[in-house]
Amino acid sequence: MNKLQDKVAIITGGAGGIGRGMAMAFVKEGAKVVIVDLNETAGEEAVKELQEYVPDSMFIQQDLTKHDELAGVVKQVGDKYGQIDILVNNAHASKMSSIEETTQKEMDLSFNTGFYPTFYFMQAALPYLKASKGNIINFSSGAGLKGDPNQVSYVAAKEAIRGITRVAANEFGEYGINVNIISPIAKSEGMLAWAEENPEYYEKMISGIPLRRAGEMEEDIGRVAVFLASEDSAYITGQTIMVDGGSIKLR
Repeated sequence: MNKLQDKVAIITGGAGGIGRGMAMAFVKEGAKVVIVDLNETAGEEAVKELQEYVPDSMFIQQDLTKHDELAGVVKQVGDKYGQIDILVNNAHASKMSSIEETTQKEMDLSFNTGFYPTFYFMQAALPYLKASKGNIINFSSGAGLKGDPNQVSYVAAKEAIRGITRVAANEFGEYGINVNIISPIAKSEGMLAWAEENPEYYEKMISGIPLRRAGEMEEDIGRVAVFLASEDSAYITGQTIMVDGGSIKLR
């Protein structure tokens, strides 16, 4: 316990799903967590749970597509706490469609909510992370590694995130900053809704996972995020960590 004691973490998309699971895992290890999310109701509910463990945690409502405002979010966190130790770029929205049917609007949605916020938050947080020798955790997807059909806008943004993560690992390493990727399969609200609509495909997916289950958001994904945010992972950077029950085995 207390692996992240007194550290300050920003988690985008932290009001629900994997983001909320990571936020809970972080506060249980002593971190002050700042949730950045568009959903005000969910964000306020989530931060109340976090404050039961770490009262100084907070919620910032922010539309991540307003890219010119994201540096201000980072400054707000830095001004409040005097430090930023962990940046988790988790938020992402997209729509499923084939290459043939994908529109510019759909590509813009995926890049404006996923890729560009990841880039701008990394850029804005860099001075603070240099000072703290901190950690960045970005998110990719097995859909990108496999090239899943009808996921072109999502896959394009996720693989772009993987690309800039590797660049950041090389550029930021001299400052003692670790930059890694989590690629999860998790039992999020979105997955459960999708499973209800596509039960046969869901069962096929689960049967293809060696551990035969989707991951728990806090216990599985959150604990790996704690590891990557802590000193335990001090000699790991530029890596894609598959937290998917063995679904994909990188070589």
